[in-house]
Amino acid sequence: MKFVDEVKIEIRSGKGGNGAVSFLRERYRPKGGPDGGDGGRGGSIVFVADENLSTLLDFRYTQHYRAEHGENGKGRQMYGRKGEDLIVRVPVGTIITDTQTKEVIADLDVHGAQVLGAQGGKGGRGNMHFATSTNQTPRVSEPGEPFELRRVQLTLKLLADIGLVGFPNAGKSTFVSRVSAAKPKIADYPFTTLTPNLGMVRIEDERSFVIADIPGLIPGASEGAGLGHRFLKHVERVSVLAFLVCVGPEEDRDPVSDYRALVAELEAYSPDLASKPRLILLTKADLPDTAEATDAVRALAEEEGAPFFVLSAVTGAGLDPVLYEMMRIVEQAAVRSKPADDG
Repeated sequence: MKFVDEVKIEIRSGKGGNGAVSFLRERYRPKGGPDGGDGGRGGSIVFVADENLSTLLDFRYTQHYRAEHGENGKGRQMYGRKGEDLIVRVPVGTIITDTQTKEVIADLDVHGAQVLGAQGGKGGRGNMHFATSTNQTPRVSEPGEPFELRRVQLTLKLLADIGLVGFPNAGKSTFVSRVSAAKPKIADYPFTTLTPNLGMVRIEDERSFVIADIPGLIPGASEGAGLGHRFLKHVERVSVLAFLVCVGPEEDRDPVSDYRALVAELEAYSPDLASKPRLILLTKADLPDTAEATDAVRALAEEEGAPFFVLSAVTGAGLDPVLYEMMRIVEQAAVRSKPADDG
């Protein structure tokens, strides 16, 4: 399935039905008075977060959403039928923004969360409401309220606890495939990962967290270079950033330099994102050159005040300590985010 995380669509609610002008005419009540009914309310557009969806792909093909109009009122005090609301289901983590005002309408980050996107027009009143002692045959009614037309942008930000960041071929996809059931594409060339991957890591029966494998960054990603700029938004929600660095085959690649370049890109994109708790993981411990870089990366981690681990996702060496440390940090973040108990 193609991963789409940003689209623009047009939504239009239904207009309200017009109130009716009618007078009761029966055999034994030739002057029965006004009996025009009210128009029905127009249908609304309602966005609902659905955990069964993972991409905005469908919105690429259907970009116009219309709710039903309300029916006009009728005689004999009959109200017009209400227009059906249109339920638009989006993936959990979708942010809805008005493209004209730039106002964030909602951030649907919980399954079942919903928000009104466009309000249906109210139905107009029929002439039965306008009879008075001085005007017993009113020939006026109200028109229905107009529909609401909006153009909105849907932006999907993945919901994960741990965000994996690193240069291409740093071992992120292999790490995800080793510690979770996710099966990202793995190969020895840049930009193997073309879309973010989510993986559920289960430590024990009741302890688990979600990791996000973000496509590899390169210098200038925050300004649009490479693939990273498209996907940096997907690590904005995470509790922890795990920096994966390695000794690359290129002579000019250095884990310490790579780490500093990654931090610089995150800071350029969002200072808040760069300030999140972090781990530094030196990957590919199964390669002989990794041992030579360990002391330098450990010294960097001490300087940064970040937990440091050496691991090999290929052989599994060093994975358990990393996962338990990730679990510990995620649980600490969850405790900090809980509201204080007023009792």
